[in-house]
Amino acid sequence: MATNYDLLIIGTGTAAMVAAMRVRAEGWSVAVVDFRPFGGTCALRGCDPKKMMIGGAEAVDHAWRMEDKGVEGDTRLEWPGLLSFKRSFTDPVPGKHEQRYKDKGIDTYHGRARFTGPNTLDIEGAVVEAKHILIAAGAKPIPLEIPGEEHLVDNEGFLELERLPKRIVLVGGGYIASEFSHIAARAGAKVTILQHGERMLKQFDPDLVGWLMTKFDELGIDVRTEMEVTSIEKTQDGYRVTAKGANGETTVDADLVVHAAGRKPALASLDLDAAEIRHEKGRLVLNEHLQSVSNPAVYAAGDAAQMGPPLTPVSSHDAKVVATNLLNGNTETPNYKGVPSVAFTIPPIAAVGLTEAEAKDKGLKFQLKSERAENWFTARQAAEKVYGFKVLVDDESDLILGAHLVGPHAEEVINLFALAIRNGITAEQIKTTMFAYPTGASDIGYML
Repeated sequence: MATNYDLLIIGTGTAAMVAAMRVRAEGWSVAVVDFRPFGGTCALRGCDPKKMMIGGAEAVDHAWRMEDKGVEGDTRLEWPGLLSFKRSFTDPVPGKHEQRYKDKGIDTYHGRARFTGPNTLDIEGAVVEAKHILIAAGAKPIPLEIPGEEHLVDNEGFLELERLPKRIVLVGGGYIASEFSHIAARAGAKVTILQHGERMLKQFDPDLVGWLMTKFDELGIDVRTEMEVTSIEKTQDGYRVTAKGANGETTVDADLVVHAAGRKPALASLDLDAAEIRHEKGRLVLNEHLQSVSNPAVYAAGDAAQMGPPLTPVSSHDAKVVATNLLNGNTETPNYKGVPSVAFTIPPIAAVGLTEAEAKDKGLKFQLKSERAENWFTARQAAEKVYGFKVLVDDESDLILGAHLVGPHAEEVINLFALAIRNGITAEQIKTTMFAYPTGASDIGYML
């Protein structure tokens, strides 16, 4: 006999937690299921543990920058201690999450969920029926479909390394490759990045990425763009990665090869066809309310939905939209205007709103202010050589169209630009704001 719920949520990450708590608070019966430890990608395998480790790398980097400026001593990044620090955060997460669900009267299931009908699922032999189902199963690395692909480790594997290999190859050139390379290189590894595209970090302004690349060079990170990895071969003492570029074929020897070439919704094991859930090219087909167009009982949020940027705040936002639509009918649609994005390199690079190219493509008339600002106090007090910005302001409305930052405090200052874009605050209003000085935010007035 089936166990019945008002809502079953597949996944236990950010979207699942937000939706479950909101719906349960209104008296609905709710259950969550996950075949992995409870907590999801961000808390266990992504942004949070990564940021814990970047904290150590930032401390070391700052000490290095301050050498001969009053800071002395042999500062180094010690991998086992860094891993232990990371685990001090991640290890308690699954138990805390599961207990939080139970405290709210939300049932928890461990195992793989598989649809057996429009409203029914099998969870390791248990039959569950729900009036509504939320797919919040996250994402997984895209298959590269090359010989030797089984030798790749993913982001989770990298973050669980008991020791850091001496030679690391990262396949891909986005967030994961950039952030992991900055950690590994500062811990003493020889890092090579093989990027299929013409540049790193294609999600960010190319000029600012170019400024940031000087940091990759300083760290000795070997970045090779327009390289298509064709195979990974196990050798006697590691791996051999073969890639093809404009100048022919090249090989790189490594002790570890990391998949950093993108992710896609983790849907394959759900048997969507059994529930009449329409999907195309590995993605769910949803309406503007994040609801399946073919099975109205099913909604999706976060990376599984792929309607907005693949970021944790988007997962939370999606979950709030879905919860409202479940409780009140389809009255809400997601709003992804002014969502900031950060790559936690050292220093970080951040963006929100339109790029210069996007604004031109839209035919907008705008003022552009851009400058390399390594001589500004914010950079000089941190002994940081990489600092700069690009800000776009609409000629007619004085609204900020886009902001792009690289350097100290970029990951925090970008949030103020996001606040302005999302809430229609003009450039003049920001310029007349009195920020605490000297802080990263106090530079904003000079960027406009």
